Amino acid sequence: MSRFILHCDLDCFFAAVEVRDNPKYFGKPIIIGADPKNGKGRGVVSTCNYEARKFGLHSAMPISQAYKRCPHGIYLHPNFEKYHKASKEVMEIVNSYSDMFQQVSIDEAYIDVSDKCINYKEVRELAEKLKDEVQKKVGITISIGCAPTKSIAKIASDHNKPNGVTVVKPEYIKKFLGPMDITKISGIGKKSKIYYNKKGIKTIGDIINLTLPKMIQLFGKNGEWVWNVANGFDNREVKKLHGDRKSISKECTFYEDTDDFNVILSKLEEINNRIHKNVIKNKIHYKTITLKIRLEGYITYTRSKSFTHHVQDKKKVLKVIIELLKQFSTMNKKVRLVGIRLSNLEKAPSVTQTTLINYLEV
Repeated sequence: MSRFILHCDLDCFFAAVEVRDNPKYFGKPIIIGADPKNGKGRGVVSTCNYEARKFGLHSAMPISQAYKRCPHGIYLHPNFEKYHKASKEVMEIVNSYSDMFQQVSIDEAYIDVSDKCINYKEVRELAEKLKDEVQKKVGITISIGCAPTKSIAKIASDHNKPNGVTVVKPEYIKKFLGPMDITKISGIGKKSKIYYNKKGIKTIGDIINLTLPKMIQLFGKNGEWVWNVANGFDNREVKKLHGDRKSISKECTFYEDTDDFNVILSKLEEINNRIHKNVIKNKIHYKTITLKIRLEGYITYTRSKSFTHHVQDKKKVLKVIIELLKQFSTMNKKVRLVGIRLSNLEKAPSVTQTTLINYLEV
């Protein structure tokens, strides 16, 4: 039986919601993130629309750099409550097309429609219908990749953005992937790309042309993974995620680097309180607490501690955070950013999986 997997990816999601709610923003560069403060702001770009990307802007770019490249852009603080609402509306539509549904982030999900379609003509028709329904009912666009594997479906969804449908039949996998840069495959980042390039591998076609034993010899387990992806042998199934594979996190960038312990602790306490509003509301418990700290010069560290059992106690979390923070007291460096992540989650039976996912921020 053929597998028909769809990867559904909302286009510039946060920015798209803002344009939907403010038609005057249409056609203008929209940047969601920290306040740029006329080029002196701290923090980063969360997301931006295609008009902003024409100026070289992208997610995770320092907001000060974004402002220098696009000072005339419209800079907006994120409204997560509004984004979660729009995401829920979209995901309900996507889920209605298949019971085999897997939401992997606030703006993307997989569905398996193998039991609903008999060929790729029907798959395309279903994808087009889904795409049009999202735009009509929610007012934003979504791009969809259709393929026999999850990994190729994800690559395909990015191929014809925005508001596009890309279908990759099994017999066209090698032709479709062959010319692409190897970083299109999950598991090959900027650092590993350098190593691959030194071995003469620059495109996915170069991977396809090697044997599996040779890939394992050169790159170990990672080589086996990318070879399987490139050749359409990713057999992962579409399935709902479990809570313990998610985490809840929040972080904050200081307006100015600081070494004032009281200022740093006050900000961590504020972050802890904000996280626990969602934790308590949704009856979520956790075992692992992680402190994230970024020092001047963009040097970033994380330190974690786990309890022996699941808890829901913000006082205990703050105590752990203070213990972890003390590890940096002798470094004599100012702090740029702090964050807290709670992981190894467990939800109460009364909280549905859908509700949990809506409130989790990876």
